[in-house]
Parts: sequence; C-alpha cells; structure tokens
Amino acid sequence: MKKIRIITTMHFMLFFILSSCNSNQKNNAFELKQGDLLFQNTGTGEIANAIKDVTATSLSKNYSHVGIAMQKDEKWFVLEAIRKEGVCQTPLLKFLNRNKNKFNKSQTRVARLDHYYQPYISRAIAYGIERINTPYDDAFLWDDDSYYCSELVYKMFSSQDLPKDSIPFLTHPMTFNDSTGNPMASWERYYKTLNHPIPEGVEGTNPNLMASSTRIKFVHDYENE
Repeated sequence: MKKIRIITTMHFMLFFILSSCNSNQKNNAFELKQGDLLFQNTGTGEIANAIKDVTATSLSKNYSHVGIAMQKDEKWFVLEAIRKEGVCQTPLLKFLNRNKNKFNKSQTRVARLDHYYQPYISRAIAYGIERINTPYDDAFLWDDDSYYCSELVYKMFSSQDLPKDSIPFLTHPMTFNDSTGNPMASWERYYKTLNHPIPEGVEGTNPNLMASSTRIKFVHDYENE
C-alpha cells in the first residue's frame, strides 16, 4: 500500500513539473506588439545585395527591408513600402514568408522601440495608413511624394511633435559607392534603367542604419523559432 502511495505521488509530481514547463513555454512565447519594427533580409538579388553593401554598419550588416507591425480586427499586418506595390498593408504571414533561409525559416528580426516612444505609435501607424497606395520611391529620394521602406518608417515619427534629436532614427548622406569611392556597377545599371542620376550624397536612411539605433531593442528572431 505504501509503495502504491509513493508511485502515485511520483506520478503527480511528474505531471505537475511537465504542466509547469508547458505553462512556462506558453508564457515565454513571443508576442508581437503594435509598432514593432520588422527587419528583413530580402535575399541575394542584385539590388538587395547592393543595398546591404553600401549601408552596412558596425552593428548591422544584413538588412535590406523594414516595416512596422500593426493590428487590425485582431489580425496582424505589416505597414511597409515595397517595389511594385508602394505603401501597403501586408498580412504578417505573407511578410514572413517572403524570404526564407535554407531551413525554411523567415529571415526576419523584430525590434521594439523604447518605452518613451509608445505614445507616438498610434499616430505613426495612422501616418502610414493614410499613405497606403502611395507609389514606391525607386530613386530613393527624400523630398517627393513617394516612399522607400525606411523613409516611410522614419517619417512616421519625424512627422510628429518630436524634437529632432528625439526622433528614434538617424539620417545621413547616402552613398552608392564601393570602397574605392567609385559608383558600384550594380547601382550604375539600376539608375540607368530609371534614367536618373545616382543621388550620391542626398540625405536619407536605410534599414541597417535604423537597426543600429540605440533607441530600439531586438526582441525576437523568426529564424530561431
């Protein structure tokens, strides 16, 4: 009888431990939040590589795209500016499936803005929504009526009543040159197709520069799921 009680007690303890583990796993599961930034490596295409080649920083080297998370009717979307579609509201799963590694994992990481910026997120998202269907900025110019990905995210916040030194991201003069100071061949071909001069030195931003901001913290990597 005593032996039966011991076995029963052990079974109960094992059940309790397993239940606790499962509960902790659920509690520790990543939850996307409104305003989270989704940085993406869009692969090995010529322009994706050209973007990474001229925008890499000491802290961030591999991003060629960024969007911002928003929830609508209990569903998740990413507000983004992408080629051919312009500014759009993309279902999260479609965004994550856009580019995957050889293990079928999305090459996407999530960063969260400091708590200071949380009151500005709803207006940032409203800014993006108002610009849905606006054309994509193929020439990566700053002062026109079209947007490239990081320009859209930057202006979501710079358009608000934030002091310039409190905007969570930086801008700097863009370059399309290689390490020798000459224009990269891929960018020369790209701008030739646009019939537009390379905007060397024009103020702008990019996903790698944004990812290097001290005002965000990376909270999740979909490649590690």
